[in-house]
Amino acid sequence: MTLDTVELLAGPAGAAPVATVIVLHGLGADGHDFVPVCRELDLSALGAVRYVLPHAPKRPVTINGGYVMRAWYDIREADLLRREDEASLRESQALVDALIAAEIARGVPAERIVLMGFSQGCAMTLMAGLRQPNRLAGLVGLSGYLPLAATTAAERHAANAATPVFLAHGDWDPIIPIARAEASRDQLAALGYAVEWQRYPMPHSVSPEEIEAIEAFLLRVLAAPAA
Repeated sequence: MTLDTVELLAGPAGAAPVATVIVLHGLGADGHDFVPVCRELDLSALGAVRYVLPHAPKRPVTINGGYVMRAWYDIREADLLRREDEASLRESQALVDALIAAEIARGVPAERIVLMGFSQGCAMTLMAGLRQPNRLAGLVGLSGYLPLAATTAAERHAANAATPVFLAHGDWDPIIPIARAEASRDQLAALGYAVEWQRYPMPHSVSPEEIEAIEAFLLRVLAAPAA
């Protein structure tokens, strides 16, 4: 399976992209969901930047009564520790890996690619990014958590051991409690990852202050090819 995507090219007209940001949406949304956020990011100092916003596969979601919607993985229970469907998580990991491979084939080196995701997309960003065998520029996880946490230490790839990670969450998130996000942050820190952590007075959403922080992170990690 290959994913349909929405693409934006920001920067000088006709210029070849010097970097790619792959943005993974949340449950029930699609690739169009984060187009407004991408348009607010000013990465013009880098040159041309391509945003790739894929549509997740459609699948029945157990917690929503089996209703078919776009989802990176099934959610089986309300309890975050028991809700994960490993099979669909790993299926989507392969799809994200294919997106990265496609960008490399188009001429953007892996170390100039950032994975970014919201909610379920955050989970997939952390799962696929930490296991990715090519060194990425950075990972941006918004309002989400670390999936399959118990297997991360064994399955993570050394190529991304030093990849910068930006995590942000809302204090009033009713979907994924901030305590779960803080636990993910602590798990990543314990494994040696350089985690930049931000929290905002907001629910399960994105704030202007958060977008400013994301922009600063992207400008920093994409300022020059990774060593």
